Amino acid sequence: MIGDDGIARCWWPGTASDYLDYHDHEWGRPVVDDVRLFEKICLEGFQSGLAWITILRKREHFRAAFDGFDFRIVAGYDEGDVARLLGDSGIVRHQGKIRSTINNAARAIEMIESEGSLASYFWGWDPTVDEADRREEFVVPALTSTSTAIAKDLKKRGWSFVGPTTIYAFMQAMGLVNDHLPGCAARKVCADQRASLRLSY
Repeated sequence: MIGDDGIARCWWPGTASDYLDYHDHEWGRPVVDDVRLFEKICLEGFQSGLAWITILRKREHFRAAFDGFDFRIVAGYDEGDVARLLGDSGIVRHQGKIRSTINNAARAIEMIESEGSLASYFWGWDPTVDEADRREEFVVPALTSTSTAIAKDLKKRGWSFVGPTTIYAFMQAMGLVNDHLPGCAARKVCADQRASLRLSY
């Protein structure tokens, strides 16, 4: 899609300014910060059954409610925090997803103890097998063999709300794969950043 500014982009942001900014400056850019990785995997869980733009527009509220998604703090949340979050109209008030975030915070700490960092774990997977399956028309899948394998492994480690589709959306957003469409101005930028990053993982 060619925007009013003359820039070629993926079609999915439409014309909403906040969605365009997310597409241009965040989605697909490789991320290695553990807090940002944890935040995203939690927000993808909250998105389940909703549109991402709904979560995006509540993201600052989520950050305030969950202490910036500092998993070392969130892991210590108690029933009082659950009640507080269920009463917060600025977020998605789903008890299962709230409790999942608290659970996953504890699992994130365990992962860092065993793997060194969340970044080391997620960037240790090789999704090139997924990319090799792409056809010329570049049909973007909802899940892949890699996202399915990661979801299975995370569930084995005790994580929740981490199905294959959720994990693939996380992979796309955090740059583990580059699903900007051919012709999109952000595709080469993300590809270059990802290639450079992969040299260190």
